[in-house]
Amino acid sequence: MSLTRRQVTVAAAAAVPLALSGIGTAEASQSHRTLFIAGDSTAAQKFADAAPETGWGMALPFFLHKRLSVSNHAVNGRSSKSFVDEGRLDVVLAAIRPGDLLLIQFAHNDEKDTDPTRYTEPWSTYQDHLRLYVDGARARGARPVFATAVERRRFDAGGNALPTHGDYPAAMRALAREERVALLDLQALSLALWQELGAEGTKTYFNWTATEQDNTHFNPPGAIAVARLAARELLRTRVLNARDVCRLNEEIPESWITWPQATATA
Repeated sequence: MSLTRRQVTVAAAAAVPLALSGIGTAEASQSHRTLFIAGDSTAAQKFADAAPETGWGMALPFFLHKRLSVSNHAVNGRSSKSFVDEGRLDVVLAAIRPGDLLLIQFAHNDEKDTDPTRYTEPWSTYQDHLRLYVDGARARGARPVFATAVERRRFDAGGNALPTHGDYPAAMRALAREERVALLDLQALSLALWQELGAEGTKTYFNWTATEQDNTHFNPPGAIAVARLAARELLRTRVLNARDVCRLNEEIPESWITWPQATATA
Protein backbone atom coordinates (compact mmCIF):
# COMPACT_ATOMS: atom_id res chain seq x y z
CA MET A 1 0.00 0.00 0.00
CA SER A 2 1.33 3.46 -0.83
CA LEU A 3 -0.02 5.04 2.34
CA THR A 4 2.02 4.89 5.55
CA ARG A 5 0.02 3.32 8.33
CA ARG A 6 0.80 5.62 11.21
CA GLN A 7 -0.85 5.75 14.55
CA VAL A 8 -1.87 9.21 15.70
CA THR A 9 -2.70 10.01 19.32
CA VAL A 10 -6.26 11.21 19.69
CA ALA A 11 -6.38 14.88 20.70
CA ALA A 12 -7.82 15.47 24.12
CA ALA A 13 -10.62 17.48 22.60
CA ALA A 14 -11.76 14.57 20.44
CA ALA A 15 -14.33 12.99 22.71
CA VAL A 16 -15.70 9.53 22.02
CA PRO A 17 -18.79 10.26 19.93
CA LEU A 18 -22.31 9.84 21.14
CA ALA A 19 -23.57 6.27 20.85
CA LEU A 20 -27.21 5.99 19.85
CA SER A 21 -29.12 2.84 20.59
CA GLY A 22 -32.29 1.72 18.90
CA ILE A 23 -35.65 2.91 20.21
CA GLY A 24 -35.48 2.36 23.95
CA THR A 25 -32.66 0.67 25.86
CA ALA A 26 -32.22 -2.91 26.97
CA GLU A 27 -29.55 -5.12 28.41
CA ALA A 28 -27.31 -6.49 25.71
CA SER A 29 -27.95 -10.07 24.79
CA GLN A 30 -25.50 -12.48 23.26
CA SER A 31 -26.83 -11.46 19.84
CA HIS A 32 -26.30 -7.75 20.46
CA ARG A 33 -24.13 -5.99 17.89
CA THR A 34 -23.06 -2.41 17.22
CA LEU A 35 -23.05 -0.60 13.89
CA PHE A 36 -20.31 2.03 13.91
CA ILE A 37 -20.47 4.95 11.47
CA ALA A 38 -17.29 6.63 10.22
CA GLY A 39 -18.11 9.61 8.06
CA ASP A 40 -18.67 13.32 7.63
CA SER A 41 -21.25 15.97 8.47
CA THR A 42 -24.00 14.47 6.32
CA ALA A 43 -24.16 11.49 8.72
CA ALA A 44 -22.95 13.10 11.95
CA GLN A 45 -24.73 13.65 15.25
CA LYS A 46 -25.86 17.27 15.50
CA PHE A 47 -26.34 19.19 18.70
CA ALA A 48 -28.81 21.81 19.89
CA ASP A 49 -26.85 24.75 18.50
CA ALA A 50 -27.08 23.27 14.97
CA ALA A 51 -30.81 22.39 14.91
CA PRO A 52 -32.65 21.76 12.63
CA GLU A 53 -29.59 20.40 10.78
CA THR A 54 -29.71 16.61 11.09
CA GLY A 55 -27.26 13.88 10.12
CA TRP A 56 -28.78 10.75 8.62
CA GLY A 57 -26.94 8.69 11.23
CA MET A 58 -29.22 10.26 13.85
CA ALA A 59 -32.24 8.66 12.17
CA LEU A 60 -30.77 5.24 11.37
CA PRO A 61 -31.63 3.72 14.80
CA PHE A 62 -35.34 4.23 14.05
CA PHE A 63 -35.07 1.51 11.39
CA LEU A 64 -33.08 -1.01 13.45
CA HIS A 65 -34.19 -3.35 16.22
CA LYS A 66 -32.83 -2.59 19.67
CA ARG A 67 -30.40 -5.51 19.62
CA LEU A 68 -28.42 -3.55 16.99
CA SER A 69 -27.01 -0.30 18.38
CA VAL A 70 -25.63 2.61 16.37
CA SER A 71 -22.42 4.28 17.50
CA ASN A 72 -22.12 7.39 15.36
CA HIS A 73 -18.51 8.57 15.03
CA ALA A 74 -19.10 10.71 11.93
CA VAL A 75 -17.81 14.27 12.39
CA ASN A 76 -18.35 17.49 10.47
CA GLY A 77 -15.70 18.35 7.92
CA ARG A 78 -13.77 15.10 7.93
CA SER A 79 -12.45 13.20 4.96
CA SER A 80 -11.28 9.61 4.80
CA LYS A 81 -7.77 11.02 5.36
CA SER A 82 -8.34 13.53 8.16
CA PHE A 83 -10.51 11.03 10.08
CA VAL A 84 -7.49 8.72 10.18
CA ASP A 85 -4.88 11.42 10.78
CA GLU A 86 -6.80 12.77 13.78
CA GLY A 87 -6.88 9.33 15.38
CA ARG A 88 -10.62 8.93 15.01
CA LEU A 89 -10.36 5.59 13.25
CA ASP A 90 -8.17 4.40 16.14
CA VAL A 91 -11.00 5.28 18.54
CA VAL A 92 -13.48 3.25 16.49
CA LEU A 93 -11.15 0.26 16.19
CA ALA A 94 -10.47 0.31 19.93
CA ALA A 95 -14.20 -0.08 20.59
CA ILE A 96 -15.27 -2.41 17.80
CA ARG A 97 -15.86 -6.08 18.59
CA PRO A 98 -16.21 -9.31 16.59
CA GLY A 99 -19.57 -9.37 14.81
CA ASP A 100 -19.92 -5.58 14.76
CA LEU A 101 -20.29 -3.51 11.59
CA LEU A 102 -18.29 -0.50 10.41
CA LEU A 103 -20.21 1.65 7.92
CA ILE A 104 -17.87 3.98 6.01
CA GLN A 105 -19.09 7.07 4.10
CA PHE A 106 -16.63 9.68 2.83
CA ALA A 107 -16.17 11.89 -0.24
CA HIS A 108 -17.65 15.34 0.49
CA ASN A 109 -14.41 16.57 2.04
CA ASP A 110 -12.01 14.29 0.18
CA GLU A 111 -12.96 16.42 -2.85
CA LYS A 112 -11.44 19.62 -1.40
CA ASP A 113 -8.27 19.77 -3.47
CA THR A 114 -7.15 23.09 -1.98
CA ASP A 115 -6.89 21.55 1.51
CA PRO A 116 -3.99 19.08 1.83
CA THR A 117 -5.16 17.96 5.26
CA ARG A 118 -8.33 16.52 3.72
CA TYR A 119 -7.86 16.01 -0.01
CA THR A 120 -7.49 12.55 -1.49
CA GLU A 121 -7.34 11.53 -5.14
CA PRO A 122 -10.19 9.12 -6.01
CA TRP A 123 -8.20 6.32 -7.63
CA SER A 124 -5.17 6.36 -5.34
CA THR A 125 -5.10 7.96 -1.90
CA TYR A 126 -8.88 7.79 -1.40
CA GLN A 127 -8.85 4.05 -1.99
CA ASP A 128 -5.67 3.69 0.11
CA HIS A 129 -7.37 5.32 3.08
CA LEU A 130 -10.56 3.31 2.66
CA ARG A 131 -8.46 0.14 2.84
CA LEU A 132 -7.35 1.18 6.34
CA TYR A 133 -10.97 1.02 7.52
CA VAL A 134 -11.55 -2.31 5.80
CA ASP A 135 -8.36 -3.91 7.12
CA GLY A 136 -8.86 -2.50 10.61
CA ALA A 137 -12.42 -3.79 10.91
CA ARG A 138 -11.59 -7.23 9.53
CA ALA A 139 -8.56 -7.60 11.79
CA ARG A 140 -10.95 -7.27 14.75
CA GLY A 141 -13.56 -9.66 13.45
CA ALA A 142 -15.94 -6.89 12.39
CA ARG A 143 -17.51 -6.39 8.98
CA PRO A 144 -16.76 -3.26 6.91
CA VAL A 145 -19.56 -1.78 4.80
CA PHE A 146 -19.08 1.00 2.25
CA ALA A 147 -21.67 3.70 1.57
CA THR A 148 -21.16 5.99 -1.40
CA ALA A 149 -21.55 9.64 -0.43
CA VAL A 150 -25.12 10.90 -0.35
CA GLU A 151 -25.74 13.50 -3.03
CA ARG A 152 -25.98 17.25 -2.63
CA ARG A 153 -29.00 19.15 -3.89
CA ARG A 154 -28.05 20.44 -7.34
CA PHE A 155 -30.21 20.76 -10.46
CA ASP A 156 -29.63 22.08 -13.96
CA ALA A 157 -31.92 24.51 -15.75
CA GLY A 158 -33.95 21.60 -17.10
CA GLY A 159 -34.74 20.27 -13.64
CA ASN A 160 -32.32 17.35 -13.78
CA ALA A 161 -30.65 16.31 -10.53
CA LEU A 162 -26.89 16.45 -11.02
CA PRO A 163 -24.17 14.24 -9.53
CA THR A 164 -21.61 16.25 -7.55
CA HIS A 165 -19.02 13.73 -6.34
CA GLY A 166 -16.95 13.17 -9.46
CA ASP A 167 -15.07 9.86 -9.52
CA TYR A 168 -15.33 9.16 -5.79
CA PRO A 169 -18.46 6.97 -5.97
CA ALA A 170 -16.99 4.97 -8.87
CA ALA A 171 -13.72 4.55 -6.97
CA MET A 172 -15.57 3.24 -3.91
CA ARG A 173 -17.65 0.87 -6.03
CA ALA A 174 -14.52 -0.49 -7.68
CA LEU A 175 -12.78 -0.99 -4.34
CA ALA A 176 -15.88 -2.69 -2.93
CA ARG A 177 -15.70 -5.23 -5.75
CA GLU A 178 -11.95 -5.70 -5.34
CA GLU A 179 -12.08 -6.13 -1.56
CA ARG A 180 -15.46 -7.91 -1.50
CA VAL A 181 -17.00 -5.26 0.73
CA ALA A 182 -20.77 -4.79 0.84
CA LEU A 183 -21.79 -1.50 -0.77
CA LEU A 184 -24.75 0.76 0.04
CA ASP A 185 -25.06 2.96 -3.05
CA LEU A 186 -26.47 6.04 -1.32
CA GLN A 187 -25.13 8.31 -4.05
CA ALA A 188 -27.18 6.66 -6.79
CA LEU A 189 -30.25 6.18 -4.59
CA SER A 190 -30.27 9.74 -3.25
CA LEU A 191 -29.74 11.19 -6.72
CA ALA A 192 -32.76 9.23 -7.95
CA LEU A 193 -34.80 10.43 -4.96
CA TRP A 194 -33.85 14.07 -5.56
CA GLN A 195 -34.89 13.66 -9.19
CA GLU A 196 -38.24 12.27 -8.11
CA LEU A 197 -38.81 15.11 -5.64
CA GLY A 198 -37.65 17.83 -8.02
CA ALA A 199 -35.86 21.11 -7.40
CA GLU A 200 -38.59 22.56 -5.20
CA GLY A 201 -39.55 19.36 -3.43
CA THR A 202 -36.01 18.66 -2.30
CA LYS A 203 -35.93 21.92 -0.35
CA THR A 204 -38.13 20.21 2.23
CA TYR A 205 -35.38 17.62 2.83
CA PHE A 206 -32.39 19.95 3.12
CA ASN A 207 -31.49 22.51 5.76
CA TRP A 208 -33.30 25.40 4.15
CA THR A 209 -34.40 27.93 6.75
CA ALA A 210 -35.30 31.61 6.83
CA THR A 211 -31.61 32.46 7.13
CA GLU A 212 -29.85 29.58 5.40
CA GLN A 213 -30.01 27.79 2.04
CA ASP A 214 -27.95 24.66 2.62
CA ASN A 215 -27.85 22.18 -0.26
CA THR A 216 -25.59 19.66 1.50
CA HIS A 217 -27.00 19.01 4.97
CA PHE A 218 -30.39 17.63 5.91
CA ASN A 219 -33.29 18.60 8.11
CA PRO A 220 -35.23 15.86 9.98
CA PRO A 221 -37.33 14.69 6.98
CA GLY A 222 -34.22 14.49 4.79
CA ALA A 223 -32.19 12.62 7.40
CA ILE A 224 -35.03 10.16 7.91
CA ALA A 225 -35.37 9.61 4.16
CA VAL A 226 -31.63 8.92 3.71
CA ALA A 227 -31.51 6.67 6.78
CA ARG A 228 -34.41 4.71 5.30
CA LEU A 229 -32.40 4.26 2.08
CA ALA A 230 -29.42 3.05 4.12
CA ALA A 231 -31.51 0.58 6.13
CA ARG A 232 -33.12 -0.83 2.99
CA GLU A 233 -29.69 -1.24 1.42
CA LEU A 234 -28.38 -3.01 4.53
CA LEU A 235 -31.22 -5.48 4.09
CA ARG A 236 -30.90 -5.76 0.29
CA THR A 237 -27.17 -6.49 0.48
CA ARG A 238 -27.80 -9.05 3.25
CA VAL A 239 -25.57 -7.22 5.70
CA LEU A 240 -28.63 -7.33 7.94
CA ASN A 241 -31.58 -9.68 7.87
CA ALA A 242 -35.29 -9.02 8.29
CA ARG A 243 -35.08 -9.51 12.06
CA ASP A 244 -32.59 -6.64 12.33
CA VAL A 245 -34.67 -3.95 10.61
CA CYS A 246 -38.05 -2.37 11.26
CA ARG A 247 -40.35 0.45 10.09
CA LEU A 248 -38.89 0.42 6.58
CA ASN A 249 -42.26 1.41 5.13
CA GLU A 250 -43.67 3.32 8.09
CA GLU A 251 -43.93 7.04 8.65
CA ILE A 252 -41.33 8.23 11.17
CA PRO A 253 -42.42 11.31 13.18
CA GLU A 254 -40.02 14.24 12.92
CA SER A 255 -40.43 14.63 16.68
CA TRP A 256 -38.32 11.51 17.18
CA ILE A 257 -35.28 13.55 16.14
CA THR A 258 -33.68 15.31 19.10
CA TRP A 259 -30.57 17.48 19.40
CA PRO A 260 -28.74 17.06 22.72
CA GLN A 261 -26.61 19.78 24.23
CA ALA A 262 -22.98 19.48 23.18
CA THR A 263 -20.74 18.13 25.94
CA ALA A 264 -17.39 18.47 24.20
CA THR A 265 -15.79 19.97 21.12
CA ALA A 266 -15.15 17.39 18.43
